[in-house]
Amino acid sequence: MIVDMGLGGWPTSADQAIIDSVGRYYTEKLRLFGATPRGVDWSSAESQALRFDKLLAVVEDDREASLNDFGCGYGALVEHLTTAGRRFVYCGFDISELMITRARARFGGISWCTFISDATCLCTADYTVASGIFNVKLDYKKNIWQEYVVNTLDTLDRLSARGFAFNMLSTYSDADKQRDELYYADPRETFDLCKRRFSPRVSLLHDYPLYEFTMLVTK
Repeated sequence: MIVDMGLGGWPTSADQAIIDSVGRYYTEKLRLFGATPRGVDWSSAESQALRFDKLLAVVEDDREASLNDFGCGYGALVEHLTTAGRRFVYCGFDISELMITRARARFGGISWCTFISDATCLCTADYTVASGIFNVKLDYKKNIWQEYVVNTLDTLDRLSARGFAFNMLSTYSDADKQRDELYYADPRETFDLCKRRFSPRVSLLHDYPLYEFTMLVTK
């Protein structure tokens, strides 16, 4: 199911400055490292694939669903789905025009895939997944970034008829490995936010060997 519901004011004018900065950051990463995990700031293909598997748990075994990939990068999730023999009505969205150009070049010929960089063209799907979109806060203050995170989670909720999933770096990460330009979220606070704001059906996955957690919200 895909329904044109609109985004309800995302991004706000304050969020737009963040989006522009983050878009430039990832565009530069792609120019430096190409359509590879490092091009979207991941350390390896293995960790990227593990993140996809955790996020896709929100869909469970539904093979007829429509899926928004919010922050799709160069389209790596499409390759992951194809390898796993899974096929959805898929829409990849990214704030970086160059990312979308690369995604279309790689996967534009696949009939069930669409890639867009214009947020106003996003429609509601059964599920939305978002991998890594909250990690790089650059030099924004924590309270400003947290407001942006909540606004974006509201958007993921509106874009998702049946559920959504996202991951975030965890405050349980080793202190000596944390970096100032990255955002680390408290998984307990994030779980509580999702339970109170979006759905009583929320799962917190924090049992895999990365410095992060995945949240699954189903409706």
